[in-house]
Amino acid sequence: MVEKKAKVVDKWKMKSWYSIVAPESFESREIGQLVSSDEANLLNRKIKIGLGDLLGSFSQSTAYTSLYFRVSEVKGKTAHTKFIGHELVPGYVRTLARRRRSVMNQVDDAVTKDGVPIRIKSICISGLKVSEGVRADVRKGISEGVKAHVKATDFSALVQEIVFGKFAAKIYAGVKKIGPIKRVEIRKSQVKETFA
Repeated sequence: MVEKKAKVVDKWKMKSWYSIVAPESFESREIGQLVSSDEANLLNRKIKIGLGDLLGSFSQSTAYTSLYFRVSEVKGKTAHTKFIGHELVPGYVRTLARRRRSVMNQVDDAVTKDGVPIRIKSICISGLKVSEGVRADVRKGISEGVKAHVKATDFSALVQEIVFGKFAAKIYAGVKKIGPIKRVEIRKSQVKETFA
């Protein structure tokens, strides 16, 4: 008796390509493509892309920034995302902290004007070594500034300010009088997510 061979199904042929699109605050630009056999598998996927890659132009400000998105819904062959955070490249952050300077790190949780909870991690570099008292005052000033600016700003506008450096400039303007502050950077932001 001859056994019949089972028909082999090529699983790759059953999969489809989906276009990954950034949120409207980033002009709904295509940020990549994913392949999947089921659109449900795409939901909640985390996507990382460099700011320079997203904008299609590279400069010092865009080369060191990574953006994080999460797929929130799939319509047809398009997967729409939401912004969930950003991060400066760790190597770039290390170059800021040179010898004979003080480095002050601060982590603050705040809620935007439209109710989006976000965690902001900032780094402040002084032009020369400063006392612990000045460091404490600077951290307090950064924390107050971050919470006030976040509370007064809508999420989409806040994202633009954080990613393109305007938010850090506002915080710097608030603390530069406290001591010999050279610069303030927002090294990381994270939207506090809830999953069903």
